[in-house]
Amino acid sequence: MKSLILLLLVPLLSFGQSLMLEVDHLFQNKEYSEAEELITRYLDKNPNDLTAIELLGDSYGFQKKWDEAIDAYKILAERDDTNANNHYKYGGALGMKALESNKLQALLLVDDIKREFLKAAELDPKHIETRWALVEMYMQLPGIIGGSKKRSLNYANELQDLSPVDGYLAKGYIYEYDKQLEKAEKYYKMAIETGGSITCYQKLSSFYENKDQPDKAIETMEEASDRHQRNALHYQIGKVCAEYNVQLDKGEKCLNNFIKNHSVKDGIPVEWAYYRLAQIYKHKMDKSRALEYINRSLYYNPAFKVAEAERDLILKM
Repeated sequence: MKSLILLLLVPLLSFGQSLMLEVDHLFQNKEYSEAEELITRYLDKNPNDLTAIELLGDSYGFQKKWDEAIDAYKILAERDDTNANNHYKYGGALGMKALESNKLQALLLVDDIKREFLKAAELDPKHIETRWALVEMYMQLPGIIGGSKKRSLNYANELQDLSPVDGYLAKGYIYEYDKQLEKAEKYYKMAIETGGSITCYQKLSSFYENKDQPDKAIETMEEASDRHQRNALHYQIGKVCAEYNVQLDKGEKCLNNFIKNHSVKDGIPVEWAYYRLAQIYKHKMDKSRALEYINRSLYYNPAFKVAEAERDLILKM
């Protein structure tokens, strides 16, 4: 944290490029409370800097401090009322608070959430993230308080005009949510054919997992791996093999490849791979190897509660 200490010793005259880079560095390293401290100190002397207020809201959001994020984004939306992204972020923070609240509290927030998202969509006809939020909101809300598959599809069509891949993914989401599974699969496949990104493959593989079709999920991820060469996909294949007790040898091979090539860029801690290997050997009824791998998992993360529970199951074999 030497760089942060140095910054705290220097008067912050303006939210310039160097400070922006420091905040970005802290965000990338998930040091969100340090970023919050840095930005708050700057805002004490520069309370009207909207860029800093937005970044403070982002730091709260990363920490799931939704009340504080709401306060920050509300200031943005009020002071710069014509900025669609401000209304989108304000509505998003309200939405996250609603998800973590009881039903009555969530109901009280619905009108404000809708108002902010609709305002953002009106201000920027090309704002993709807002249209995604509206697709999800109208599908998840009960009809009695404004939920509507028809409205959700309308925004999915707007997404498709802006970005065909996003439109297909949105329609896949709508039909999966509505349990029209053949249509959902069709649109997820269309997204892969059109864009072929990691996200497209993940949506289809998750769809197959939700349908309890692990072999199709594995096949989809193997295709993604051939196309994108991402080490994290080895873990994802191994995870499905371990969770569903299928293609165990393939799962073991993929997890060992993941461990061999592991880096922080993969976004998945290595202890999870050892945990999945322990599951695979538990399925194979090999207690000693299962214990070996679950202990490795706990070596890397002694506070890994899921691994502790798995070790208890293995010991009872």
